[in-house]
Amino acid sequence: MKAAAFAYARATSVANALELLAVHGEKARVLSGGQSLIPAMNLRLVAPEVIVDIGDLAELRGIVVKGDTLVMGALTRHADLLKSSDIVKCAPLLGAAAAHVAHPAIRNRGTIGGSLAQADPASELPACMLALGATIVVHGPGGERRIAAEDFFTGIYETQLAPQDLLVAIELPVARTGSAHFFQEFARRHGDYAIVGLAAQAMLQGDRFADLRLGYFAVGDKPVLAKAASKLAGATITPALLAEASDALSHELDPHEDQQATPAMRRHLARVLLARCVASLLNRPDLNIGGRS
Repeated sequence: MKAAAFAYARATSVANALELLAVHGEKARVLSGGQSLIPAMNLRLVAPEVIVDIGDLAELRGIVVKGDTLVMGALTRHADLLKSSDIVKCAPLLGAAAAHVAHPAIRNRGTIGGSLAQADPASELPACMLALGATIVVHGPGGERRIAAEDFFTGIYETQLAPQDLLVAIELPVARTGSAHFFQEFARRHGDYAIVGLAAQAMLQGDRFADLRLGYFAVGDKPVLAKAASKLAGATITPALLAEASDALSHELDPHEDQQATPAMRRHLARVLLARCVASLLNRPDLNIGGRS
């Protein structure tokens, strides 16, 4: 299939992009990398009347460290996460996740801002933003808004972005001494959408978690910051406590059913990932007895 007819406008600046969105409103869609929008248009899942292309806006590219904050422009590409020394030092979870995003051709074109705005519940990066405590920076008619990642994603392909808004940057706290991360997903083939995945960020204090944030994806209509992690923070981790947290996780999640998995299977895989995550972060192989399947 081919996309329905549409008008095209190339933005020359963020201000110009906002002007175009203000004029066209819900009839317009923003084009950045195009790896999600173009297939959806070709399948007639969306049919915007106007495409606002922001791909040439250099001001929205790049990764910089400002004090204790890592700032990524919305047009920074997935491939950039794999090459940036700042990502390695300040947010290594993103590099681990980016290696699982589709394939090189898509990573070379797809953008971080596009992935977050698309809000596919099976995507890796939205869950990473929950785990890392990210702030999403948005410009709109009322000026700049800063939205916590936990509040940004609202449903399947839905976010806090209004039709006249533009996602311009993402801010992350720089990883501190004692921090650790875990990323793993189950997929039928590398590069496929995940059946279940987990992005985790932890602060270790000896053999305990001073803090643990578990960002699950492909387990519902949006990424989930699991409340079950609170059972593990500050406590001596035993198999019994891990089992208690695992049970709480099962009750917390509300997975969907599709051609890949049933809700019961997704709950099981989420529990497996929890066991693997805790065992890996604490270097406790004994805790992964139930997570080897």
